[in-house]
Amino acid sequence: MDIELLGTLAVREQGRSITPTAPKPRQVLALLALHADQVVPVPALIEELWAGTPPRSARTTLQTYVLQLRAFISAALEPGDGRQGRAGRCTAKDVLVTLPGGYLLDTGNGTSDVREFDRLVASGTQAMDASDFPRAARLLREALSLWTGPAFADVHGGVQLDTEARRLEETRLCALDQRIEADLRIGRHRELLAELTVLADRYRTHENLHGQFMLALHRSGRRGEALDVYQRLHQTLVRELGLEPSAALRRLQRSILMAGPDTPAKTARTHAEQLVRAG
Repeated sequence: MDIELLGTLAVREQGRSITPTAPKPRQVLALLALHADQVVPVPALIEELWAGTPPRSARTTLQTYVLQLRAFISAALEPGDGRQGRAGRCTAKDVLVTLPGGYLLDTGNGTSDVREFDRLVASGTQAMDASDFPRAARLLREALSLWTGPAFADVHGGVQLDTEARRLEETRLCALDQRIEADLRIGRHRELLAELTVLADRYRTHENLHGQFMLALHRSGRRGEALDVYQRLHQTLVRELGLEPSAALRRLQRSILMAGPDTPAKTARTHAEQLVRAG
């Protein structure tokens, strides 16, 4: 089974889609796929579907959704080409398993983009901690490439899916932050300028990204533009949040101010690295 959750929902069994179009069964499948190969308790599924106000028929309705999902799975399984189930040849009940207290989606050692993303981010972070910046940049770039849109983009999520979507987005943003830092450490400042221009506009109060943008501009010989980035961030923080930029970002601005236009940006780079570590 191949599971994609970092964008539109796509679940394929032996290359054939088992993703329903109806909203509620999609929601059930998304939660089962998120926790693939683990038991998802019935109360958790009911909470996801009905947000604390389930109908009296909640369990029966959930069973109906499970039956609908098994129908999709059965259609994807051709005689003779399935996995081997507990009682011989694989059936839909061997893929979407009923267990005491809940249901389990058995991937049969398949793939999940969420699991792969978390694995790559963890490996990339370890590489950063070991100062292996080329490897960190490669791993984190590979992790970020798994995203094709917002997590669960076409699923009407309840409390659990919405919470997980926020966690994944925060992890994605942290991975992006680290990947840019790794690229700066290996001298890819000019290659980052176009990307950072977009990111600074999208995340208008994100100090780390703005600090990285300032550093990339400064190291590219564009000191005035680096200072403009600081001024725009300062104005946005004061206007929208009533806050001043952090001390680390102010130090970065001063180091750029004191540096001549042709001076190597060693001091600025040091302050930017301190900013990233502080963030």
